[in-house]
Amino acid sequence: MSAWDRFLKTFFNTEVMAKYLPDILQGMVVTIELALLIVVSGIGAGLVLALIRSLAIRPVNWLIIFVVDLFRSLPPLVIIVLIYFGLPAAGISASAFVSTWLSLSLVLMSFAEEIFWAGITSISRGQWEAARSTGLSFGQTLFNVILPQALRLTVAPLTNRTIAITKGTALGTVVALHEILGMASSAVSNSYNPSPLMMAAAAYLVLFLPVVVGARWIEARFAWKR
Repeated sequence: MSAWDRFLKTFFNTEVMAKYLPDILQGMVVTIELALLIVVSGIGAGLVLALIRSLAIRPVNWLIIFVVDLFRSLPPLVIIVLIYFGLPAAGISASAFVSTWLSLSLVLMSFAEEIFWAGITSISRGQWEAARSTGLSFGQTLFNVILPQALRLTVAPLTNRTIAITKGTALGTVVALHEILGMASSAVSNSYNPSPLMMAAAAYLVLFLPVVVGARWIEARFAWKR
């Protein structure tokens, strides 16, 4: 057997791949569900916090800044472990799926809040004053004048950060989440062959490469025209 044949048998063993393909596909479904939940809840919560922060209520703003800085500072893996193993001590049980979802959503929320806040504060004060001078209320000015411009500025950093965090679904393997990497790791342990990891890599490409391409298109579509 040549070196090339040994390489193929080790990393691209068709028998092993065929046997564990259903497991990888099942892991893909879990990963898709988890990623969608993280994106919707993380970005939504981040936007809400940024809007509340724009009200300039000092005690509330201090609390938001503390929470945001806390979850931006902690590694996502640490948060997952704390929620999964720590909450039961307080009488609250969270599954591996829920623990991973909450952890990555909190991280995305924190970064999204800072991105949205940067977009809002980047709009000149003159636009606030001009809008208010026409009789618009604070809320009307925020939602009709400031926010549309701010959201356009946040597209690039927000999509990049979202992709980076949603790929962290693989961290769920630490708490035995049956997503792509978890399924692949289990298959490797059972088959004594790394071919399932190659399938896992292909699965991540299938899932996230279109997301990366789509994010690039969104950035180009909503970028300020020069």
